[in-house]
Amino acid sequence: MRNLMVLGKLAFAGLFALSLVACGGSEKTEETAKVDKKVETIHWKMVTTWPKNFPGLGTAAEELAKNITKMSNGRLDIKVYAAGELVPALEVFDAVSRGTAEIGHSTAYYWKGKAPAVQFFSSVPFGMTAQEFNAWIEYGGGLKLWEEVYAPFNIIPMAVGNTGAQMGGWFNKEINSLADFQGLKVRMPGLGGEVLKKVGAVTVNLPGSEMFTALQTGTIDATEWVGPYNDLAFGLYKAAKYYYYPGWQEPGSAVEALINKDAFNALPDDLQEVVRSAAQQANLNMLSEFTARNNAALKTLVDEHHVILKKFPKDLLEALRVASDETQKEVAANDPMSQKVYDSFTDFLTSVSEWHDISERAFINARATD
Repeated sequence: MRNLMVLGKLAFAGLFALSLVACGGSEKTEETAKVDKKVETIHWKMVTTWPKNFPGLGTAAEELAKNITKMSNGRLDIKVYAAGELVPALEVFDAVSRGTAEIGHSTAYYWKGKAPAVQFFSSVPFGMTAQEFNAWIEYGGGLKLWEEVYAPFNIIPMAVGNTGAQMGGWFNKEINSLADFQGLKVRMPGLGGEVLKKVGAVTVNLPGSEMFTALQTGTIDATEWVGPYNDLAFGLYKAAKYYYYPGWQEPGSAVEALINKDAFNALPDDLQEVVRSAAQQANLNMLSEFTARNNAALKTLVDEHHVILKKFPKDLLEALRVASDETQKEVAANDPMSQKVYDSFTDFLTSVSEWHDISERAFINARATD
C-alpha cells in the first residue's frame, strides 16, 4: 500500500512538471509569435529601362524582384516599375542615386554622361564575351573597380544578367562597304556609338520604347537592339529588312542592378546576402535564356518574316575594329578613372584570350562543319 502511495505521488509530480513545461512552451511560442509580428516588411521600388513585361529584359527585372521577395521570406518586398511608369527609361541612374527608388535594372553604357568609365561595364566593341566579362568581374578585379566608379553617386552595382553576343543591327539599306556608313543615322549607345561616329555615321541614343517608331518613320536609318529573341518580340522586322551580324559592338552585354547605397546598408546582413545571391542567380539565368531562345527566334525571322540575314564585309569589320581601339584609348586618356578601368579590362582580355584561343575558339572551329 505504501509503495502504491509513493508511486502515486511520483506520478502526480511528473504530471505537474509536464504541465509546467507545457505552459512554459506555450508562453515561449506566444512570445516568439509576438516577435515575429514585429518583423517589418521592407518595401523597395525597382525602376527599369525596359518596356513593361518585355521578354528577356523586362521579365528578368520582374523575376529578380520575385526571387528577392521569396528568398527573404517576404521580408524584402520589391515593386517593379517599367520605363516611364515612375521615371523615364534614361533617368534610372538618377532615381536610384537620389533614393527615389532603391534599386534599378538597366545597363551601364546609358550613364556615360555621369562617368565615362561606366561604359566598360556594359559592353565593349570587339571586347569580352559574356563568359569573359563575368570572369573579370568575379575574379579579375572588375567588380571592385565598378563599385569604385559608382561610389560617388551613392550606388552599388551588381551584375544581374548578360544577353551574350548580340546582332549587328537592323538596316533599311544594304551595307557593302565603309562608305555606306557615311551620314547614316544609327541608334547605337555606348562605345559602339562613338566608334560609328569615327567612320562617318550619325548616332543617337534612344530608349527601346522609342526605337521602333524612329526606325519605321525614317528618323533613323538603322538600329541595334539585342538579338533575335528580343528583336522578334519588338517587331523590328516590320521596320527594316536587312539584319546584320556579327554584333561587333556588343559581344557580351551586361545588365546591372543599381542599388542605393544607403538603402542597401540599412538592410540586415542576411538580407544583403539575399540580394547578392539573387543577383548571381539572375546573372546566370539571363545568359542561359538568351542562348536557348535566340536561334529559334532567328529561324522565325528568316523563314516566316523573310528577313534578309547578312554578314558585315570583312574589310568593314576591320575598319570598325581599328576605330574601336582608337576610341577606347581616347576615352581612357581623357579620364583617370577610365584609364584605370581600361587597363584592367584590356589586361584581363589579353590574358583570357590566350586561353580561349586554345580552348573555346579551337573547339568551336573543330566542331564546325563546312
